[in-house]
Amino acid sequence: MAEQQKEMSFLGHLEELRWHLVRSAAAVFILSIVFFVFAQEVYDHFLLAHIKPDFITYKAFCNFFNLFGMDSAFCHINFADKKLQSIKVTSQLMNSIWSSLILGVILSFPYLLWEIWRFISPGLTKEEIKKSRGFIFIASFLFFIGVLFSFYVIAPISIQFLYNYQITDAIQNSFTLESHIGLVTNMLLGVSVLFELPVLIYFLTKIGLITPEFLKKYRKHALVVVLVLAAIITPPDVASQIIVAIPVLILYEISIKVSRRVLKNQEKQNN
Repeated sequence: MAEQQKEMSFLGHLEELRWHLVRSAAAVFILSIVFFVFAQEVYDHFLLAHIKPDFITYKAFCNFFNLFGMDSAFCHINFADKKLQSIKVTSQLMNSIWSSLILGVILSFPYLLWEIWRFISPGLTKEEIKKSRGFIFIASFLFFIGVLFSFYVIAPISIQFLYNYQITDAIQNSFTLESHIGLVTNMLLGVSVLFELPVLIYFLTKIGLITPEFLKKYRKHALVVVLVLAAIITPPDVASQIIVAIPVLILYEISIKVSRRVLKNQEKQNN
């Protein structure tokens, strides 16, 4: 009888998990449809915004260098002859579908976290639930900070560099739609996930896999890992990799403090 109850409990958890996944998928799907319907606006004002010379970041960098009397390439940006190519018959359709799905995941991130929280919260104590109430807000805040940072800092710097990089005049740059959108969306997702580092460290410390001493001891190793990850999610130019690595390393130092705080709270509870 006890085994049957355990089996029913296990099946009940699976059923509950299934509905959480269904609702999460539905949220992503609905938002993806909205992005797909307004694909022209999404591409003109968001995904292709970085190939416009009047993009806000280019103006800001130009004004910054002008304050010091310096001329900058950001003041002479010209993408007039940089037309993206759609090589295959289905390229534009498939690209709009894929980018809509990615943007749907990004925008629905807080709801996805909420569904995860609803699934795991029944297994937590009242004290743990009370202390973790800000989880969704903090994780979402860090995620969207990563989105904004990648969109307004990493993406424009990378695109300005890559679009104007040329080994010789004998080679003409002619980029495809897939390569440009892939570059932008990979940076949006990759950088945003990296910004979740303090949240990840919080949970790893909670379950005893990470300690502040461990994070301090392997700080140099973490630097190498961060640079490798930055190289993966950003274009192969050193400037973009360093710009990504700096805030992540700052978040790593914050994660050490988070880990130390978690251990202190656990010690207070044990005493």
